[in-house]
Amino acid sequence: MKFKLLTLLIASVSFAASAQSNGSLLKTNLPRIYIDEEISLHFLSPEPIQYVDISTHNLVGDIPIENVFRIKAVRDSVANLNGYDKSLAVVTIIGQKFIAQYDLWYAHDVQQLKTQIEILPNHTSPLAVGTTPLSDHELRYFSIEAFKNKKKKNTIYSSQYGISGHVNNIYTVDDYLFLDISYKNKTNLKFDLDQVRFKIEDKRITKATNVQSLEVEPVYQLFRTPSFKKKYRNVYAFKKFTFPNSKVLTIELAEAQISGRTLVLQIDYSDLLTADTIN
Repeated sequence: MKFKLLTLLIASVSFAASAQSNGSLLKTNLPRIYIDEEISLHFLSPEPIQYVDISTHNLVGDIPIENVFRIKAVRDSVANLNGYDKSLAVVTIIGQKFIAQYDLWYAHDVQQLKTQIEILPNHTSPLAVGTTPLSDHELRYFSIEAFKNKKKKNTIYSSQYGISGHVNNIYTVDDYLFLDISYKNKTNLKFDLDQVRFKIEDKRITKATNVQSLEVEPVYQLFRTPSFKKKYRNVYAFKKFTFPNSKVLTIELAEAQISGRTLVLQIDYSDLLTADTIN
């Protein structure tokens, strides 16, 4: 297995590695994890990992996918330890909203070895106090909660070329908006998705008016479906935004063809003001 060596910082995060009694985390209080040079250890994170620090050269690791940190002891380094049951390094893992630290020890008994460790809430500390952005894990959770609701509250509807679209519900959580949107294909032609675009545009456009359009990118979407035959439903999450009554939020569904079908839904700002909450 080939590892991409992470940047090793000889001094680990000071408030965790040094034995202080001012409310900081002591090294002796860190979870102890055993490792050796034969088996790779995988840390499973509930959020995409943003940063990892390994405090010594005894270990190497990488992030093969965004939610997994893989680490292994360096054979030449541990061979110089002259014995087992010794601390190799403090490993710091930082997600979008948490920091977790572990004290990794060199094992002499294979029964002590684990191949994967789930980063649990009791292993973590929050990175910031107060309102913080929702993590991808939280955005997914709230999107799923919105998707579970089968009732359609809104009357925002459009139909063209045998394709109909409906904004089922609009939700708000903290500083985020969630749009639950569904489409139906009444034709026998499969609809190959090119893109779904969200733009803030003028309600009324005259010949003498320069069209001013501002595209809004979702920070998360529940599904990434390339095509659909009859039905398609998705939940999109946005950072909260506002716009004047003279404009609307347009949702443009476009087909991946030279002369592909398109469908536009329009949401007034008043519709956003009446958004439901997700508990």
